[in-house]
Amino acid sequence: MLWPWVTFLILAFLTLFTAIMVVVRRNPIHSALFLVANFFLIAVLYLLLGSSFIAIAQVMIYAGAIMMLIIFTIMLISVEETERASPLRFSPVKVFGIVITSLLFLELVVGVGQKVLPGKLGSFTPERIRALGNVQTVGGLLMGKDLLPFEVASVILLVGIIGAVILAKRER
Repeated sequence: MLWPWVTFLILAFLTLFTAIMVVVRRNPIHSALFLVANFFLIAVLYLLLGSSFIAIAQVMIYAGAIMMLIIFTIMLISVEETERASPLRFSPVKVFGIVITSLLFLELVVGVGQKVLPGKLGSFTPERIRALGNVQTVGGLLMGKDLLPFEVASVILLVGIIGAVILAKRER
């Protein structure tokens, strides 16, 4: 029982490291590559949890399609590196970002610290999901009850692609 725990801790550390590198790196291509690594590490974490469908979807959708869209947009807009200002200067935007990040971290700590999670139980118990299978359960929900949000997400991605093309054409 020690091996899965050690594997989880190593993957969690690497996931946090790549997430921090996404934010810290100045070059947008390097940030995008760290984001790809982060998506793959999250997929492995899903595999450790026994959610093979979510892991495959994570790799195909996020590490594949979404990252291609992000890299295509970065290349199309040709984002240049900017001069770095003094790291100790605090603008109102930086202070606001620090406050929001602190509040989100506090919310995470409170959520993890709760003994009993609030909320109501859904109709899909773990036993029912095991009986139906992960793929059938997720596919049935996506193409049934949650079809509208699923389609709205695809329209939002399409608007993002169109916006990137318009921004690129405006520069030329």
